[in-house]
Amino acid sequence: MSVKRFVGLLGWVYTAGAAPLAAQTPWLPAACDIKPGHQLVNSGMQSLRSAFTTKFADQKAKDLKDAERVLTQAVTNGKQEKNPAAWYYLGRYYLMTHDLVGADSALSKALALAPACKEDIGLYRRQEWVLVFNTAAAAWQAGNTDSAIVAFRRANQIYQGDPSGFIYLADLFLGRLEPDSALTRTDAAKYHMDSLVYATRMDSAVKYFRLAVPAASDPKYTKDRREALLNVARVYHSEKRYGEAAAAYHEFLTAYPNDIPGTASLADLYLRANKVDSAVALYSRVLDHADSATAEDLFVAARSLLGAIASSPDTAVMDADCAKAAKKKSPALTARQVAARCAPAAADTMRKYHALTDPQYALVAKTYQAGLAKNPYSRDALYNLVSVSYAIGDTASVLALAQRLCALDPMNRSTLAKLAGGWQLKGKKDSVLYYLTIADSLPVEISVSSFTLTEKGATLEGHMTNFRPKASAPVKLTFDFLDAKGNVVATQAQDVPALAPNADQVFTLKVDQPGVVAWRYKRG
Repeated sequence: MSVKRFVGLLGWVYTAGAAPLAAQTPWLPAACDIKPGHQLVNSGMQSLRSAFTTKFADQKAKDLKDAERVLTQAVTNGKQEKNPAAWYYLGRYYLMTHDLVGADSALSKALALAPACKEDIGLYRRQEWVLVFNTAAAAWQAGNTDSAIVAFRRANQIYQGDPSGFIYLADLFLGRLEPDSALTRTDAAKYHMDSLVYATRMDSAVKYFRLAVPAASDPKYTKDRREALLNVARVYHSEKRYGEAAAAYHEFLTAYPNDIPGTASLADLYLRANKVDSAVALYSRVLDHADSATAEDLFVAARSLLGAIASSPDTAVMDADCAKAAKKKSPALTARQVAARCAPAAADTMRKYHALTDPQYALVAKTYQAGLAKNPYSRDALYNLVSVSYAIGDTASVLALAQRLCALDPMNRSTLAKLAGGWQLKGKKDSVLYYLTIADSLPVEISVSSFTLTEKGATLEGHMTNFRPKASAPVKLTFDFLDAKGNVVATQAQDVPALAPNADQVFTLKVDQPGVVAWRYKRG
């Protein structure tokens, strides 16, 4: 179970939005209904204003020192500890000096005394958060992950109204590398600390994904909130901490009861725990909500169930073990007697296996069919559905599905083998031989290893392989990138050079147009 990684920080810079920026705006007093109300507080505010507007560093330093002195005096022995303006301006002093611990404490007290100042205080908190967040982002971009972690933590200390800082911290821990053993000689203390961080990296990721959930309470962060909560479960799942993963999936599905990936993942855990009925019930719920699911959601659910179905028992091994034991009997059994004793046990095992797995395979097939109704051109979904349909003996579907598959991926031997299998189910031996011959005579084999979609386009990576004992001739390919209706969004040519015997060469194609969901190619 993979954890969804959030977008990287390349080119990522936050702006402060509505927060006041010293370089762009004049000094602003409190935007909420609080007044200094005392000479010390008013003096502190005036010193802050002077420090904010002066162009001279020595004057700024003096003004800040005066502001800190009188505002601290106001809330200690000046009897202004119940005055929200005193804490408010003291908090702004700490922000101007980048003391985030002091700022958080003072502004929290101001907010408790003047709840109407929530928006104004939030703007100043976010202004400082932006500065520190961007420092953290720059450190991450430069490869200084330890510095990035420290800076993200500082940013989150002053403002928790944006989930990004928590999400990127979680992502940093997910990508944490095992410490270099060479440090044991050069810096043993650092190696010890890095080892502790590495050992607890997944728990740290969970911690920050959880903190991102309340930070994403604003509706504009709805997607981030969902992904962060789901990623808590995914982290546990990927670490095979199945009990914690199941609890986290239940928590997630309480908030998002119709979520397809979460439902499918919990079903996978039920299958691992041999809770077959519970798992099948959850996978059936996936189908019940297929109309509101994306094609990829359904494909993920189908792959999850398919991957969890038990492998077919090896009855040949069972027969061999049974026969070996039977031959030790005295008097010795004849071959017919051995067969009569061993064959029923193997047959009974297979009956039980099919009784268990056939309904699961049928559910997989229905889920793939629902996904293909939304994206009929998904090569991998078609390939898996052909395999499942063949396994359950769906002779009416295999050939047509295999033909659709070959129309997308005509120069792959596994694809052509599926088409040959479809003709085999029809009893057409000549057609079987024809497509096996085509597979064997391909000039090169094309294998697409990954197909990554984004909102802006797609990236396709593949291999071209000469599986023959002699050099191949050059080949030209044309790749079409399709939308869900089969319309061609973009077309790219790919030259296959002459390849040495058994040589393999990778290729990559990128498309910058949105709307791509599938691919196909042809020679020429």
